[in-house]
Amino acid sequence: MSGDSDEDEGRAVASSTISPPLDWKFSQVFGERMVGEEVQEVDIISAIEFDKSGDHLATGDRGGRVVLFERTDARTHGSRKDLERQDYQFSRHAEFRYKTEFQSHEPEFDYLKSLEIEEKINKVRWCQAANGALFLLSTNDKTIKYWKVQEKKVKQVSEMNLDASMIVGNGCNGTSTTSGPRLGLSNGCARSNFNYLSNDLSFPPGGFPSLRLPVVTSQEKSLVARCGRIYTHAHDYHINSISNNSDGETFISADDLRINLWNLEISTQSFNIVDVKPTNMEDLTGI
Repeated sequence: MSGDSDEDEGRAVASSTISPPLDWKFSQVFGERMVGEEVQEVDIISAIEFDKSGDHLATGDRGGRVVLFERTDARTHGSRKDLERQDYQFSRHAEFRYKTEFQSHEPEFDYLKSLEIEEKINKVRWCQAANGALFLLSTNDKTIKYWKVQEKKVKQVSEMNLDASMIVGNGCNGTSTTSGPRLGLSNGCARSNFNYLSNDLSFPPGGFPSLRLPVVTSQEKSLVARCGRIYTHAHDYHINSISNNSDGETFISADDLRINLWNLEISTQSFNIVDVKPTNMEDLTGI
């Protein structure tokens, strides 16, 4: 009798500890196509990766492009990782919006091996962010690239340094009589004025009263993606995986037979840490 009661208690404990099945719900979609629209080969997603905070999402496609998305409520509620530590009750699913995109890889041709290298992105990996900039690694079959994505202010010259009345008589059309600075003068008019000054170094009595310094203003912010490093010529076979290490300074890349260790700051040298290539390639099976 005691054995039966213990067994029943064990069943009750086991049934109480079994978690309910996960309920998957549709949350958001990007790149939704119209009815009857055919999906282009270059638009097919081949790689996807969240960063550690969960606030950014990167996707790579067969066309060699990397598209970045960001959470819309990350700045108002903080990072999802911090909220989970506080047992924050999420009232709704996190929503993402388009951030930017850039062309990571282009199709190439290996003349030594007579091999076409397609631009398809095989893997995307996020690196540690620093100084408000995002860093990530992307790779195709042969080349790994280290990208920096950062906001930069777009600077424009809002005022020219010559009065509009100085244009008359120097080969430019128009007879403006305004005494203030004219915005957006054409390059040809400005060039004729500078040619006039450079050809005749004599200044009129009293100098040029209308000479002004150009004013540079920042109109808006723009996301700029810049390739900082290119790691290549280290794999004889197609790269199928990359993974950055916790030290934030190194990462590894792998093909079917070798694994190499890289330093993010050194693109000309890597260290082979695993090599399973046999002396006789006929010994390979299942690859």
